[in-house]
Amino acid sequence: MTISHVEVLHDASGAVSAALKGNIVVIVDVINMSTTLEAAWEAGALGVFGASPDKTLAPVFVNPMLVGYYAGCYAKSNKTEIILITEPRVGTDEERIQHASLAIKGIKKAGVGAVTVLPNLGAETVKLCDFANKVVIAVTDSGGVAYDAAFNAGGIVLTATVARTLGKKGLEPVHMGVKRALTIARLKNTGISFVAASSNSLEDILAASFMFEYIVYYLKGVLCPVGDTF
Repeated sequence: MTISHVEVLHDASGAVSAALKGNIVVIVDVINMSTTLEAAWEAGALGVFGASPDKTLAPVFVNPMLVGYYAGCYAKSNKTEIILITEPRVGTDEERIQHASLAIKGIKKAGVGAVTVLPNLGAETVKLCDFANKVVIAVTDSGGVAYDAAFNAGGIVLTATVARTLGKKGLEPVHMGVKRALTIARLKNTGISFVAASSNSLEDILAASFMFEYIVYYLKGVLCPVGDTF
Protein backbone atom coordinates (compact mmCIF):
# COMPACT_ATOMS: atom_id res chain seq x y z
CA MET A 1 0.00 0.00 0.00
CA THR A 2 1.11 3.57 -0.66
CA ILE A 3 1.11 6.63 1.59
CA SER A 4 -1.27 9.11 0.00
CA HIS A 5 -0.17 12.26 1.79
CA VAL A 6 2.18 13.52 4.53
CA GLU A 7 1.77 16.90 6.20
CA VAL A 8 2.46 18.99 9.30
CA LEU A 9 -0.39 20.64 11.20
CA HIS A 10 -0.69 22.50 14.52
CA ASP A 11 -2.92 22.52 17.59
CA ALA A 12 -6.08 20.59 18.42
CA SER A 13 -7.85 22.18 15.46
CA GLY A 14 -5.19 20.74 13.17
CA ALA A 15 -5.65 17.34 14.79
CA VAL A 16 -9.37 17.47 14.04
CA SER A 17 -8.69 18.48 10.44
CA ALA A 18 -6.30 15.54 10.04
CA ALA A 19 -8.83 13.11 11.49
CA LEU A 20 -11.60 14.35 9.20
CA LYS A 21 -9.31 13.79 6.19
CA GLY A 22 -8.91 10.17 7.28
CA ASN A 23 -5.18 10.56 7.89
CA ILE A 24 -3.27 8.82 10.65
CA VAL A 25 -2.91 11.55 13.29
CA VAL A 26 0.46 11.68 15.07
CA ILE A 27 0.47 13.98 18.10
CA VAL A 28 3.86 15.56 18.84
CA ASP A 29 4.06 17.03 22.36
CA VAL A 30 7.74 16.83 23.23
CA ILE A 31 7.45 18.32 26.74
CA ASN A 32 6.10 16.00 27.91
CA MET A 33 3.06 14.03 26.78
CA SER A 34 4.37 12.21 23.72
CA THR A 35 7.76 11.66 25.35
CA THR A 36 6.08 10.14 28.40
CA LEU A 37 4.03 7.84 26.18
CA GLU A 38 7.07 6.83 24.11
CA ALA A 39 8.75 5.85 27.37
CA ALA A 40 5.61 3.92 28.32
CA TRP A 41 5.77 1.93 25.07
CA GLU A 42 9.42 1.25 25.75
CA ALA A 43 8.60 0.06 29.28
CA GLY A 44 6.16 -2.51 27.91
CA ALA A 45 2.79 -0.71 27.98
CA LEU A 46 -0.02 -2.60 26.26
CA GLY A 47 -1.58 0.55 24.82
CA VAL A 48 -1.49 4.33 25.20
CA PHE A 49 -4.15 7.02 24.91
CA GLY A 50 -4.49 10.77 25.39
CA ALA A 51 -7.35 12.82 26.78
CA SER A 52 -8.24 16.38 27.62
CA PRO A 53 -8.30 17.63 31.21
CA ASP A 54 -11.69 18.64 32.62
CA LYS A 55 -11.15 22.25 31.55
CA THR A 56 -9.76 23.36 28.20
CA LEU A 57 -9.92 26.52 26.09
CA ALA A 58 -9.39 24.64 22.83
CA PRO A 59 -12.03 25.62 20.21
CA VAL A 60 -12.81 22.00 19.36
CA PHE A 61 -15.03 19.25 20.70
CA VAL A 62 -13.43 16.98 23.28
CA ASN A 63 -14.88 14.20 25.40
CA PRO A 64 -12.34 12.91 27.92
CA MET A 65 -14.96 10.71 29.55
CA LEU A 66 -15.37 8.80 26.28
CA VAL A 67 -11.61 8.40 25.82
CA GLY A 68 -11.34 7.23 29.42
CA TYR A 69 -14.17 4.76 28.86
CA TYR A 70 -12.50 3.42 25.71
CA ALA A 71 -9.15 3.05 27.49
CA GLY A 72 -10.90 1.40 30.43
CA CYS A 73 -12.69 -1.09 28.17
CA TYR A 74 -9.39 -1.90 26.48
CA ALA A 75 -7.74 -2.50 29.85
CA LYS A 76 -10.62 -4.61 31.13
CA SER A 77 -10.76 -6.75 27.98
CA ASN A 78 -7.06 -7.46 28.44
CA LYS A 79 -7.44 -8.03 32.20
CA THR A 80 -4.95 -5.35 33.10
CA GLU A 81 -4.69 -2.04 34.95
CA ILE A 82 -4.76 1.65 34.00
CA ILE A 83 -2.01 4.18 34.63
CA LEU A 84 -3.22 7.77 34.28
CA ILE A 85 -0.61 10.48 33.75
CA THR A 86 -1.53 14.10 34.24
CA GLU A 87 -0.64 17.48 35.71
CA PRO A 88 0.32 19.29 37.85
CA ARG A 89 3.81 17.85 37.70
CA VAL A 90 4.53 19.37 41.10
CA GLY A 91 1.44 18.98 43.24
CA THR A 92 -0.73 16.45 45.03
CA ASP A 93 -2.55 13.37 43.79
CA GLU A 94 -5.80 15.11 44.75
CA GLU A 95 -4.99 17.99 42.38
CA ARG A 96 -4.19 15.54 39.59
CA ILE A 97 -7.40 13.61 40.16
CA GLN A 98 -9.42 16.85 39.99
CA HIS A 99 -7.60 17.83 36.79
CA ALA A 100 -8.53 14.51 35.15
CA SER A 101 -11.82 13.65 36.85
CA LEU A 102 -13.83 13.24 33.62
CA ALA A 103 -11.35 10.78 32.14
CA ILE A 104 -11.30 8.91 35.45
CA LYS A 105 -15.10 8.81 35.45
CA GLY A 106 -15.01 7.19 32.01
CA ILE A 107 -12.44 4.64 33.18
CA LYS A 108 -14.61 3.76 36.19
CA LYS A 109 -17.68 3.48 33.94
CA ALA A 110 -15.84 0.78 32.00
CA GLY A 111 -15.60 -1.23 35.20
CA VAL A 112 -11.94 -0.64 36.00
CA GLY A 113 -11.28 -0.39 39.73
CA ALA A 114 -8.08 1.24 40.93
CA VAL A 115 -6.33 3.80 38.72
CA THR A 116 -2.68 4.64 39.32
CA VAL A 117 -2.23 8.42 38.96
CA LEU A 118 1.23 9.78 38.13
CA PRO A 119 2.71 13.18 37.21
CA ASN A 120 3.63 13.84 33.58
CA LEU A 121 7.42 13.89 33.90
CA GLY A 122 8.52 12.77 30.45
CA ALA A 123 10.92 9.86 29.96
CA GLU A 124 11.54 9.30 33.67
CA THR A 125 7.85 8.83 34.47
CA VAL A 126 8.34 5.10 33.94
CA LYS A 127 10.65 4.99 36.97
CA LEU A 128 7.65 5.61 39.24
CA CYS A 129 5.96 2.22 38.75
CA ASP A 130 5.81 -0.88 36.56
CA PHE A 131 4.32 -0.09 33.14
CA ALA A 132 4.60 -3.59 31.69
CA ASN A 133 1.31 -4.79 30.16
CA LYS A 134 -0.57 -1.76 31.51
CA VAL A 135 -2.82 0.63 29.60
CA VAL A 136 -1.65 4.25 29.87
CA ILE A 137 -3.73 7.40 29.37
CA ALA A 138 -2.12 10.85 29.41
CA VAL A 139 -4.53 13.62 30.42
CA THR A 140 -2.67 16.79 29.49
CA ASP A 141 -3.34 20.33 28.33
CA SER A 142 -1.67 20.27 24.89
CA GLY A 143 -1.02 16.75 23.64
CA GLY A 144 -3.93 15.26 25.55
CA VAL A 145 -6.38 17.82 24.18
CA ALA A 146 -5.14 17.33 20.60
CA TYR A 147 -5.36 13.55 20.95
CA ASP A 148 -8.86 13.77 22.45
CA ALA A 149 -10.08 16.09 19.70
CA ALA A 150 -8.77 13.84 16.92
CA PHE A 151 -10.08 10.70 18.62
CA ASN A 152 -13.56 12.17 18.96
CA ALA A 153 -13.45 13.28 15.32
CA GLY A 154 -13.06 9.62 14.37
CA GLY A 155 -9.30 9.58 13.82
CA ILE A 156 -6.71 6.90 14.40
CA VAL A 157 -4.37 8.70 16.78
CA LEU A 158 -0.74 7.96 17.63
CA THR A 159 2.03 9.87 19.38
CA ALA A 160 5.71 10.42 18.63
CA THR A 161 8.66 12.39 19.99
CA VAL A 162 12.18 13.49 19.15
CA ALA A 163 13.29 13.40 22.79
CA ARG A 164 15.49 10.63 24.10
CA THR A 165 14.06 8.06 26.48
CA LEU A 166 15.77 5.80 28.98
CA GLY A 167 16.48 3.24 26.26
CA LYS A 168 16.57 5.27 23.05
CA LYS A 169 18.72 8.16 21.90
CA GLY A 170 19.53 10.09 18.76
CA LEU A 171 17.16 9.24 15.93
CA GLU A 172 15.81 6.10 17.59
CA PRO A 173 12.70 7.67 19.21
CA VAL A 174 11.85 9.42 15.94
CA HIS A 175 12.29 6.20 14.02
CA MET A 176 9.93 4.29 16.30
CA GLY A 177 7.21 6.93 16.10
CA VAL A 178 7.48 7.21 12.32
CA LYS A 179 7.53 3.42 11.97
CA ARG A 180 4.25 3.08 13.88
CA ALA A 181 2.62 5.73 11.71
CA LEU A 182 3.87 4.21 8.45
CA THR A 183 2.74 0.72 9.41
CA ILE A 184 -0.84 1.79 10.07
CA ALA A 185 -1.01 4.26 7.17
CA ARG A 186 0.00 1.47 4.80
CA LEU A 187 -2.63 -0.86 6.23
CA LYS A 188 -5.29 1.83 5.85
CA ASN A 189 -3.92 3.15 2.53
CA THR A 190 -4.09 6.70 3.80
CA GLY A 191 -1.93 9.70 4.70
CA ILE A 192 -0.11 10.83 7.82
CA SER A 193 -0.51 14.14 9.64
CA PHE A 194 2.15 15.11 12.17
CA VAL A 195 0.43 17.51 14.56
CA ALA A 196 2.49 19.87 16.71
CA ALA A 197 0.39 19.83 19.88
CA SER A 198 0.81 23.57 20.45
CA SER A 199 1.67 26.26 17.92
CA ASN A 200 3.08 28.20 20.90
CA SER A 201 5.67 25.48 21.45
CA LEU A 202 8.65 25.80 19.12
CA GLU A 203 9.94 22.38 20.13
CA ASP A 204 6.68 20.76 18.99
CA ILE A 205 6.73 22.61 15.66
CA LEU A 206 10.37 21.75 14.99
CA ALA A 207 9.85 18.12 16.03
CA ALA A 208 6.79 17.64 13.82
CA SER A 209 8.62 19.25 10.90
CA PHE A 210 11.64 17.01 11.47
CA MET A 211 9.44 13.90 11.45
CA PHE A 212 7.89 15.08 8.20
CA GLU A 213 11.36 15.44 6.64
CA TYR A 214 12.43 12.09 8.08
CA ILE A 215 9.52 10.22 6.54
CA VAL A 216 9.94 11.98 3.19
CA TYR A 217 13.64 11.03 3.31
CA TYR A 218 12.62 7.39 3.60
CA LEU A 219 9.78 7.45 1.06
CA LYS A 220 12.14 8.89 -1.57
CA GLY A 221 14.10 5.66 -1.29
CA VAL A 222 17.11 6.99 0.58
CA LEU A 223 18.62 4.56 3.10
CA CYS A 224 17.07 5.05 6.52
CA PRO A 225 19.61 6.93 8.67
CA VAL A 226 19.39 4.56 11.64
CA GLY A 227 20.09 1.52 9.50
CA ASP A 228 16.64 -0.06 9.89
CA THR A 229 13.76 -0.47 7.48
CA PHE A 230 10.11 0.37 7.94
